[in-house]
Amino acid sequence: MTPSSALPLWINLTTALLLGRMRAFEPAEPGIMARPPRDPRTPILTGELVGRIVSVGAILLAAAFGLFEWELRTGRGVDEARTAAVAVFIVVQTFYLFNCRSLTQSVARIGLLSNPWALVGSAGMLLLQLGFTYLPFMNVLFHSAPMPLVSWLWVVLAGLIAFLVVGAEKWMRHRDARRTRVAAGA
Repeated sequence: MTPSSALPLWINLTTALLLGRMRAFEPAEPGIMARPPRDPRTPILTGELVGRIVSVGAILLAAAFGLFEWELRTGRGVDEARTAAVAVFIVVQTFYLFNCRSLTQSVARIGLLSNPWALVGSAGMLLLQLGFTYLPFMNVLFHSAPMPLVSWLWVVLAGLIAFLVVGAEKWMRHRDARRTRVAAGA
C-alpha cells in the first residue's frame, strides 16, 4: 500500500469510528416529537444541506491544499506537508462533529457536554492523530512526519473557520425562519 492510498483509509477509518459513531449517542433534540413529520416528497438532501456540504468541503479543500503548499514553500518536506494536510481533515471533521450534532441548533444551545461520547471520540481521535504525527512506526507506515507548533496553529484555525461558517449559516437560517414566522403571524 502506498502512502497516497493509505492516507484516505486512515482518514475514513478513524473519523468514521471515532467521530461518526459518536453521533449515534446524541440525545434527541427537545420537542422533536412535537414537530410535524417531514413531507415524504421532500428530498433528503435539501438545498441548505447541499450548501453546507459544499461550504465545509470547500474549507477542507482550501485548507488542506493551502497548508500542504505552505509547508513545502517554507522548506518542509513532502512527508511534513502530507501530515499537515491529513491533520486538517481530522481537525476540521472534529470541529464539524460538534456543529452537526443538530441541523438547526447551535452548540451553545444544545450544550457541549450533552453528548459525552462526542468528547470521548474527539479525545481518541486527537490521540490517534498525535500518534500518526509523532510515533516513528506510524511515520514509517504512513510516510508522515512530526509537525511544528505553527503548523498545528494553522490546522486548528481551519477547524475554527469551518466551525464558525456552519454556526453562522445555522444562525442566519434560524433568523430567517423566525422572520418568516413573525411575518406569517402578522
